[in-house]
Amino acid sequence: MSRAEASAPQGRGELRDRPQTARTRRTTFRATLLRNELLTTFRRWRTLALLAVLAAVPVLVGIAVKIETGDGSSSGGGGGPAFISQITNNGLFLVFTALAATLPFFLPMAVGVVAGDAIAGEANSGTLRYLLVAPAGRSRLLLTKYATVVVFCLAATLVVAVSALTVGALLFPLGDLTTISGTQISFAEGLGRALLIALAVAASLIGVAALGLFVSTLTDSGIAAMATTVGLLITVQILDQIPQLQALQPYFFSHYWLSFADLMREPVYWDELAKNLGLQALYAAVFGSAAWARFTTKDITA
Repeated sequence: MSRAEASAPQGRGELRDRPQTARTRRTTFRATLLRNELLTTFRRWRTLALLAVLAAVPVLVGIAVKIETGDGSSSGGGGGPAFISQITNNGLFLVFTALAATLPFFLPMAVGVVAGDAIAGEANSGTLRYLLVAPAGRSRLLLTKYATVVVFCLAATLVVAVSALTVGALLFPLGDLTTISGTQISFAEGLGRALLIALAVAASLIGVAALGLFVSTLTDSGIAAMATTVGLLITVQILDQIPQLQALQPYFFSHYWLSFADLMREPVYWDELAKNLGLQALYAAVFGSAAWARFTTKDITA
């Protein structure tokens, strides 16, 4: 066998390996980019402060209920979020109450701050141009930013749920619980329902995440983007309470947020839960596309 013949198969093998190596490098780069974005986001003092505030809400609610019922009375009375009258009977209900208390304002506000700062904050600090110098591309960078915000949605929701479960276990008894339908389920099944509710709440925030990201592409001021996003959140929720706008309200992203309570029914009512998830997916698609169209054609000056 000649030297040329001996080397020919090896050369063809190297050619076959090149596309695989390129794909591996691209996959590694995407993973590294996402990891760096997650580390940068969750190391910011602002993010840690937001998570600390969210963790404090269940503590305050639990202590307030404990003080109110210190004489052994029930915390009923009809006021406050759903499930609050059941906390003294079972600390697991503090998870549902805390999520119901934080979802209308605290959770979306935190997500709006992080999403609004995603692109505009980079432009404001002068790092956006340097991020695009790397072989990331605008579309990939935008997708990574959105994925980071979605991870924050999940993390923020779990912080509230874990804090509430801890406080509930310390201050109140745990055990089998009664669903909204009046049936009894085991504590283990209740924990499973609590996890499903936390996931449903996190999924309820993906529309806000896309809206905030779109706003973030419209300005180079992180503060302006955060303020605008939070302002839109407040405005939409006010409009959702006006009876004259009843025909439009099913299309507001916040309209079905509290549908997660249906997961505590037996059997589970899926109708409004499905509407909520579909509406969030629609908002994510519309504002995600708008953010992509804006960011990919935007002149980057910072």
